[in-house]
Amino acid sequence: MVEPKQLDALLHPTFSEEELKKAHVIGEGLAASPGAGAGKIYFESSKVIAAKKAGEEAVLVRLETSPEDIEGMNSSEGVLTIRGGMTSHAAVVARGMGICCVSGVGDFTLNEVEKTLKTKDGLILHEGDYISLDGTTGKVYEGKLNKVAATISGVFETFMSWADEARTLDIRTNADTPKDAKQAKAFGAQGIGLCRTEHMFFEKERIFNFRKMICATSVEEREKALELILPYQRADFEGLFEAMTPYPVIIRYLDPPLHEFLPKTEAEIKELANDLGKTVEELQNVIASLKEFNPMMGHRGCRLAITYPEIAKMQTRAVIEAAINVTKKGIMVEPEIMIPLVGEVNELKYVKNIVQEVADELIKNSGLDIKYKVGTMIEIPRAALLADEMAKEAEFFSFGTNDLTQMTFGFSRDDAGKFLNAYYAKQIFESDPFSRIDEHGVGLLMEMAASKARTVRPDISLGICGEHGGDPSSIAFCHKLRFNYVSCSPYRVPIARLAAAQAAIKEKLAK
Repeated sequence: MVEPKQLDALLHPTFSEEELKKAHVIGEGLAASPGAGAGKIYFESSKVIAAKKAGEEAVLVRLETSPEDIEGMNSSEGVLTIRGGMTSHAAVVARGMGICCVSGVGDFTLNEVEKTLKTKDGLILHEGDYISLDGTTGKVYEGKLNKVAATISGVFETFMSWADEARTLDIRTNADTPKDAKQAKAFGAQGIGLCRTEHMFFEKERIFNFRKMICATSVEEREKALELILPYQRADFEGLFEAMTPYPVIIRYLDPPLHEFLPKTEAEIKELANDLGKTVEELQNVIASLKEFNPMMGHRGCRLAITYPEIAKMQTRAVIEAAINVTKKGIMVEPEIMIPLVGEVNELKYVKNIVQEVADELIKNSGLDIKYKVGTMIEIPRAALLADEMAKEAEFFSFGTNDLTQMTFGFSRDDAGKFLNAYYAKQIFESDPFSRIDEHGVGLLMEMAASKARTVRPDISLGICGEHGGDPSSIAFCHKLRFNYVSCSPYRVPIARLAAAQAAIKEKLAK
């Protein structure tokens, strides 16, 4: 009888009813990450960070966020973007952090030069003016509204224990830091279904070294940069293993659309050029060569590891050395290594061979008995169609439903917000396919892949790790397909636990 999404009100702050009665709505976008936030407008992450240090509450307002905005987002009370959909960078990162986000507010005009935000009705807001965001409804309010803090009592845990008794699906989380892992575990997560390793490089020193790796023009340059990156990855994996023990941890190898990580300002380019021993012009030529017409379908995922095998070697070292280190502390771990964006079984074979060669040698030299698994993401339709071939090499499948949806429909998850509202109004679509699994198309690919994979490997572990992992109807669909788990952002774990229980109960009642 409890609507799973109602749990959002227990897990995030909200605006009081009294405040909402007198509030003035100045715009509305997508309810990209639930909760409430209010603060002064700032258009740069650095100013949000400075505001927090000064004891101010701030809201980050951007056309769209990038990896460099992570620290600013983390320091904010909420994030508002003019562009982007439910699976845009801002939406996904905000949900992981547990901060509110309203994205795709296309009626607003952002002037980055004059530092102003103009609403549809002509109201002009300046840097330092207050706004309030409701990430649960997508509404934006003028001024500062008072929040009501979230409270979780023992009654909540009792209720959730009833849900756990009923469900058959495991609930994992998408987490990239020990902090996120601990939060998800406290909410009842039974492992990590997706660690996005490219999300571990947002801090200033890390992103600088990551850029050195991306912009390297020789194997030697790239290996030097990877040696600098290795300690970060190893330490982060150790933290994840320790935080999530005794549950499994799936680590996805690098899958960055490279354009998101390239230096953008003149100062950044000059600093990187000096470090690499190149002229600014030489580095600008390298950067220009890395830019792509369609980055989401470009040089990323397993294509990176195939082009530059040294990347997969470094990541395997980091995973296995971290596993060895925590095992020596008495913490048992079985890493699950996930190869992303595979569309051809030979891609999977090539990268898997690199993983096994490096991992087996490290484990042998350690003298420890450490097990690991190698699996893949099913996010390209061709991989779903040839799932029986993939299952010969993969010990588990995790359906990356964000990419699988955009590649099946043929439209970008970041740009679809420009026309989807017209689709809803004209009843072409009933719901956002990036928020709820399209069972007729994308779902058919998932069902076909699961069936074909089980003919080859009956015990193959199947799950999803896209944003659909926190959507109740999508969870019910995964239950129907007899998946092993769903994985969602930390603050959606209780919602997923309840939705999985209701799916199991409904099935039992139907019988």
